Amino acid sequence: MNERVWIDPQICHGKPVIRGTRVLVSTILGALAGGDTVETILEDYPNITREDVSAALEFAGELSRFEELPYEVSSP
Repeated sequence: MNERVWIDPQICHGKPVIRGTRVLVSTILGALAGGDTVETILEDYPNITREDVSAALEFAGELSRFEELPYEVSSP
């Protein structure tokens, strides 16, 4: 979806990571949701950049805009 987020079945079981690292996108999002600042995240993960954190947010935003229902709606 973007050049900073990478999905490879051989890295972290195919979960989205910041390219060139093993920092999970979900870890970044969880830290932000938990109230951590971008500065704190960058201190905790010195091998990522502010742009990587933004890319994680962009990735999550794209996933939340899916157009199709992932399941069938059953009728009573």
